[in-house]
Amino acid sequence: MKKKSPITTIVAIGIGAALFFVLGRFVAIPSPVPNTNISTQYGLLAFMSVIFGPIAGALIAFVGHALIDMSYGWGIWWSWVIASGVDGLIMGLLMKSINIEEKFEGKEIAKFNIAQVIANAIAWFLVAPVFDIIIYAEPANKVFMQGLVGGISNIVTTAIIGTLLALAYSKAKPKTGSLKKEN
Repeated sequence: MKKKSPITTIVAIGIGAALFFVLGRFVAIPSPVPNTNISTQYGLLAFMSVIFGPIAGALIAFVGHALIDMSYGWGIWWSWVIASGVDGLIMGLLMKSINIEEKFEGKEIAKFNIAQVIANAIAWFLVAPVFDIIIYAEPANKVFMQGLVGGISNIVTTAIIGTLLALAYSKAKPKTGSLKKEN
């Protein structure tokens, strides 16, 4: 995959954070666990992370999640904002070898989804609950349940939405050598 210019990456971070906010604020589905939603924005995050890399992924998630929290009026819940940033960072790092601009089929789809499962598991089964306990002195059983429900739902929505976005993007990009000069 060719390297993106810094300006392109900065614009992608701004657009990605805005889309992350819109999806997280207005397309979230309440779950049976209090203060935990089934979120659609993590599919977008995986897609943006594979294209623009780990720093962009981390910033898209961090800024987008902070904006979501501020819009609800309860203040920023830093443990989950940090976990979102970690999620985007890990996805970007693990997806570096995937080149969706040339081909996104069986093996690449599997690598994409293995990477997002690992990233979501670390962020939501570990980082968010541990930081909830450290920062807010929340009860462990509550925050690990929230992390489990949030993590599983993020894995499922990312597998569906992220894979579909990456497939659509890959199919829409002209492949190297696919254009021929007419005589």
